[in-house]
Amino acid sequence: MAIDYGKLNAAPRLLMEARLNPLQGNRFQPTGFADLGPARYTLPDRTEMLLVESPQSVANRMELACWDDAADDLISELRDLPYIKVMDDGRVLTNSILEAHRINSPYILEGKDKSVFEVLKRDAAGMEVGPVHHKDLARLVLKYDANAVLHGVFLAKPDLAGGRLRMTRALSGFIEARNVRVAESGGVKNDRVDPSGDTSQGFGNVPFHRTEFTAEEIKAYFNLDLALLRGYGLPEDATKLLVALALSKVRRFLSTGLRLRTACDLEVDGDLTVTRPEGFGVPDEKTLLEECTRLIRACNDQKLFAGVTEVKWEPKRKASKRKGGEDEEEAEGEGDSEDGNE
Repeated sequence: MAIDYGKLNAAPRLLMEARLNPLQGNRFQPTGFADLGPARYTLPDRTEMLLVESPQSVANRMELACWDDAADDLISELRDLPYIKVMDDGRVLTNSILEAHRINSPYILEGKDKSVFEVLKRDAAGMEVGPVHHKDLARLVLKYDANAVLHGVFLAKPDLAGGRLRMTRALSGFIEARNVRVAESGGVKNDRVDPSGDTSQGFGNVPFHRTEFTAEEIKAYFNLDLALLRGYGLPEDATKLLVALALSKVRRFLSTGLRLRTACDLEVDGDLTVTRPEGFGVPDEKTLLEECTRLIRACNDQKLFAGVTEVKWEPKRKASKRKGGEDEEEAEGEGDSEDGNE
């Protein structure tokens, strides 16, 4: 079954869902937050709900669905997509697909090598004042990392059009569980040498508790903002590629990425279903990847992609005062790192 793009032309969103079950047993461990723990909530009808995986985490996992860790590259069907590679002394350090902030990663824009920064600044010329034209921004981001058009990016550097260049996420997802019940358990970390040792130093026997859950139903939900993609005014092949790429990410997340944690290994019960628009069906993973390969070739023929752009990573150094009043160079501290789960 090929992608029926015609059924998507008038739809504002493509909404999909998949029922999930624990791969073994009935218990599962949800995502947790440092100051909150499991994210539980109650519906108006008093149904107990649980967030199993957040939109931020699902976005990260769908990005990873495109990556081949063994080859340290995109999977073979997507290997001609553009992205930015960060090199450190001749070795690959990271890249814009794996980085939390994509092309806004400090490893890309904050090092001594300003080549990518200058290229982005050149291509963003004219966006410093007035409203940001998202058609131009979408072409710019597509050129250097097509994945970032789907997953969003915020080029927050003041020297890049005043730090105003932001693209919202077009593809999102989350997993939630319905009618949940707590499954409490625990254990002990045993010290076979000195059970009464200083536990603050990692010695001694240390008991711990573990909170897992059971649920009547677990579902994964996905939302592709078709109106947003159409609003970018990209060439037809580029828009179709983004749709096919988004669907392939969803399929691959469900087929390869559902081991969310050691105690949260899930599988799909049935198939991915579409709730909007009516009558649209999502092709299988193989068909979607073949379509991606065809459209990547078409976009490259139209010179829409920059290929793999390399930047060297070498931390900038900042000035500090010597006793004699002269400046000396010292490395920046760890406090300059950016926070980012998305």
